[in-house]
Amino acid sequence: MKGKVVVITGGTSGIGQVAAEKLAGMGARIVLVARDKSRAATTIARLRQISPGTNHTVYFADLSSINAVRRVGLEIAAAEPRIDVLINNAGAMFYDRQVTVDGLERTFATNHMAYFVLTGALRPQLTAAAPARVINTASDAHRRAKLDFEDLQCERNYRAFTAYGRSKLSNILFTRELARKLAGTGVTANSLHPGVVNTRFADGGHGALYHVFRVVKNFALTPEKGAETIIYLASSPELAGVTGEYFKKCVRAAPTKEGQDDDAAGKLWSATERLINKA
Repeated sequence: MKGKVVVITGGTSGIGQVAAEKLAGMGARIVLVARDKSRAATTIARLRQISPGTNHTVYFADLSSINAVRRVGLEIAAAEPRIDVLINNAGAMFYDRQVTVDGLERTFATNHMAYFVLTGALRPQLTAAAPARVINTASDAHRRAKLDFEDLQCERNYRAFTAYGRSKLSNILFTRELARKLAGTGVTANSLHPGVVNTRFADGGHGALYHVFRVVKNFALTPEKGAETIIYLASSPELAGVTGEYFKKCVRAAPTKEGQDDDAAGKLWSATERLINKA
């Protein structure tokens, strides 16, 4: 990873921060996309301790906003002629249905649309650095999910974990279609399940689901353990040329039948483009 440029969202806490620190320790230069300025400052200071003299940088954006993600993508593209690894890792779950400035359900916007828009903005820089890699943090939460193309924004009967599962299924389908579209460019795309990890995820909620997460976190993986698959996908020479796959515990795994539906992947891609064009 020495001298490679790694762009990562969600890199100021949890598994993303661990991955950023480990990759910096391996010689990479880290470009963070963050929302919280205090956590970003702490993370940048830590990265500079790990690799003094390396110009780690940070950009700020609300990843639920299409225009904000587009803006930060253009800012990074202007500063970075080549990007070796893009790690789309930031994600969230919202206990109540919220609507973004673009009129989208916030879980879908943050967890899927941000991946799509940022990857599109940085695609020329990834191609310029080929062989390069796109890594999308998905989840086994997709295993109970099916996409409803008539209700992608969960306007009917919103449930927090259902919306989250659908967004993670969207990550997997996006990865499959992206890998197909990038064939022959030298840029690969893979997704992963990091495991159930004890992080800030799902904090600040309410109701039965919140209490379930509080209990589950007592048995969850540490962020250090949860980050292992991200680090592996970003750095392992074994994965040169491997694309369109889903990984768990650093091993290829099969997503659900819905996660392997290439027709749905193409349909989701087209639907996402239409939403972007409306923003």
